[in-house]
Amino acid sequence: MSQLDNLIKSCKKNDIKAQSKLYELYKDSLYILSLKYCKNKEEAQDNLQDAFVDIFSKIKSYNASGSFEGWMKRITINKAIDKYKRKKHVAIEINNDILEDTNISVSLVDNIPLNDILKSIQELPSQYRLVFNLYELDNYSHKEISKLLDISIGTSKSNLHRAKCILKTKMQNHHSLVSQQKLTSNGN
Repeated sequence: MSQLDNLIKSCKKNDIKAQSKLYELYKDSLYILSLKYCKNKEEAQDNLQDAFVDIFSKIKSYNASGSFEGWMKRITINKAIDKYKRKKHVAIEINNDILEDTNISVSLVDNIPLNDILKSIQELPSQYRLVFNLYELDNYSHKEISKLLDISIGTSKSNLHRAKCILKTKMQNHHSLVSQQKLTSNGN
């Protein structure tokens, strides 16, 4: 039996020391995951805490049929989605800009710090941020996203498209600003 298996077994017995060890072991990766789905650090921290409450309350149902980390990630993502669903929102389906190019070239984001990219994703409207993260970063299909968020497949596709348009514009603006700063600093 592996060390993780022993830790899970102890957590199933409500062993507080084991729970603390499990929290310390996974808090950073699940916090980063929460940051992808939440608007800011405070919301991500709240989501992390709520996810661990669920993890510890549901750990007895974990049957080792899949990855334990994957199981915890699903709980963390679902926690963020549940909070989103509880808020009043309007799922907007925009079809008039579908032909707009949303491919973001690698060279455009190559020199942008990861924190700036993450910040740009966090600044997306909630419905766009969730669809973008689920589809692009966590490999959910539009069918799965539509079920998770209670929206149509078309709305999922449209929200992904709008997210990409917004991110592309932000990346282009960042790239232009950096280029302009380089020209200004070279001119002095």
